Amino acid sequence: MSTAILTGPPVAGSPIEGDLRGLGFDVVAADDASALAARLAAVPPAERVAVVDPRFVGHVHALRLALTDPRFDAAAVPGALSVQPAARPALVRALAPAGDRERVAGGTAVAVTASLPDELAVALDAEGVAVRRPELGVLVARVPADAEERVRAGEAVAAVDDEAVRLRSAVKSEDGFFTTHFISPYSRYLARWCARHGLTPNQVTTASLLVALVAAACAATGTRPGFVAAGVLLIASFVLDCTDGQLARYSLQYSTLGAWLDATFDRAKEYAYYAGLALGAARGGGSDDVWALALGAMVLQTCRHMVDFAFTEANYDADAKTSPTAALSDRLDRVGWTVWIRRIIVLPIGERWALIAILTAAATPRVTFVVLIIGCVFAACYTTAGRVLRSLTRRAVRTDRAAAALAELTDTGPLAEAVARLLRGRGLPAAAAVGAAVMIATSLAAPAGSWWPLAAAAVSVVTSGLAVAGPLKGALDWLVLPLFRVTEYGTVLALAAVSDVNGALPAAFCLVAAVAYHHYDTVYRIRGGTGAPPRALVRATGGHEGRTLLVAAASAALAHSTGFTVALTVLAVVPALLVLTESIRFWVSSGAPALHDETGEPA
Repeated sequence: MSTAILTGPPVAGSPIEGDLRGLGFDVVAADDASALAARLAAVPPAERVAVVDPRFVGHVHALRLALTDPRFDAAAVPGALSVQPAARPALVRALAPAGDRERVAGGTAVAVTASLPDELAVALDAEGVAVRRPELGVLVARVPADAEERVRAGEAVAAVDDEAVRLRSAVKSEDGFFTTHFISPYSRYLARWCARHGLTPNQVTTASLLVALVAAACAATGTRPGFVAAGVLLIASFVLDCTDGQLARYSLQYSTLGAWLDATFDRAKEYAYYAGLALGAARGGGSDDVWALALGAMVLQTCRHMVDFAFTEANYDADAKTSPTAALSDRLDRVGWTVWIRRIIVLPIGERWALIAILTAAATPRVTFVVLIIGCVFAACYTTAGRVLRSLTRRAVRTDRAAAALAELTDTGPLAEAVARLLRGRGLPAAAAVGAAVMIATSLAAPAGSWWPLAAAAVSVVTSGLAVAGPLKGALDWLVLPLFRVTEYGTVLALAAVSDVNGALPAAFCLVAAVAYHHYDTVYRIRGGTGAPPRALVRATGGHEGRTLLVAAASAALAHSTGFTVALTVLAVVPALLVLTESIRFWVSSGAPALHDETGEPA
């Protein structure tokens, strides 16, 4: 249990002790700074400590935001301060003699208030500890100086519904149109119900995955009732997917594992549902084979995400106002209806899943995939064009940090690395486009069993090394990442489709899903500030160019037999085992932050 220390004599009629206990704190008292130091020393080092002025008047949710959010080492509102174990040493140093009523922050003397928690928050800032001060909005958090002011503060508290504010803040301020208007109005109440019944966000996330898997199984039946049930269950899964995040914000139950599960389960749910639709089409009355469409939808969606990730990392340190295109986007944001139109166009997860669910229930798997692919192509063209325009008109200089992140995201293996070393820094990022064009065109045009795709893959190894031989600091160098993904995923799709070998396309689907997981996992690590997966893992999986070469070789040698299916299956299983084992180990044990990948924001 965490400990809250009240710094001063109790105030008659104050509910502060009950509020703190309701938030999970063991409450003790300290009359002055010296007593506070003694109380602090008695608290186990691994526990969170809150320092609260007993005169505090405010909403319980204001206290909750300052005292229970696990994401920050230190947080404060007027009259209340909390510190995690990492900030405890700084708090001890901040407990200077009680007579010292001034602290220095940023070289400037700061006069502190009579509230000891406020004084300590200023001192922590001076110690270099970032103190989170949450935006309270209409919530009240005050330390009244006298009885009259206390009455006014109490009236201000009574005038605002604390629970209503908490419920509103559980919903993301910026989300897709479908999520905002059709899911969040009721999913927030489901989140509150989950909180009151002791459910955790991770449990809700897992439930969302299970419901989606059942939906995929229903789609796999190939019957109209199965398709209708699948559509309904997919929407139910999405409701739970929204609920887990709202529950985390409502109850401030944030965790590394939870963010990782939320992000990766979204991919698992979508890919499993695509596979279920493909199986259902094959089992239905028409025995329609739509595996190529299912794989195409997965490739399109993943490559579109890679465009977003690469652009974001390339502009990590950039000021958004350095591009006239970005300024135009900001002006459009001031016109409400344009924001919603642009958020719908990018086909975020809410719109995408609603589209898939409705078409599954009302049409066939083939129609579902064709419409989805058309929508994804349009969204990809829109977002990529917007990001290219921003890059071309941006006036800022790309940093070494951004170039390093892009290099890590490329997933370059030992073959391209060797080529890059030979070039001694004389890189040509545009070579990635040449390699992609040669590889995809050859894979599509060459007959099954031809050795030309293998020759094209050898060319792709050289162009890949040439593309990453120098730092990726050019205006459009971030395009190297999605081009590499298009080359690898597109080659697998094209060669499996051309081979016409039984089971080749489902095996190719599994291969791309395994590799895509590795690429998403790399993004989440870099966004969390922990860097890419170990180079040993990247080399063990061959890198993007090595895997492309192996698929091309297997296609040439085994394209007319089920051996090609076996080869694709092995190429899927080996990276999946290596990547999943290392990824689970990392996210469970690292404590690194994980960030979700889809925001629903327009280009």
